[in-house]
Amino acid sequence: MVTKMNDDKCGFIQNLDKLHTTELGIGRIKKNLFLDVDDVVKWCMDKILKSNAIIVRRGKNWYVHIDNCEITVNAYSYTIITAHKIKE
Repeated sequence: MVTKMNDDKCGFIQNLDKLHTTELGIGRIKKNLFLDVDDVVKWCMDKILKSNAIIVRRGKNWYVHIDNCEITVNAYSYTIITAHKIKE
């Protein structure tokens, strides 16, 4: 099972060129993370590709934990659903 999860994670990383979000998603992510960036998708992609990112799949979504935030990505469409700060 661990091997399959690693294969899935590699597949997720290999398909990051499909990563996108909606206009509503852009607004939600910027608001939740207090971001002032032009390209939210690139910002998320850069975070996902960091070596210390923890990537876990639960059901239909990928959850990426990095730099005190969580990015939620639909596993089938590669749509960034939301991102928010992790409360400690």
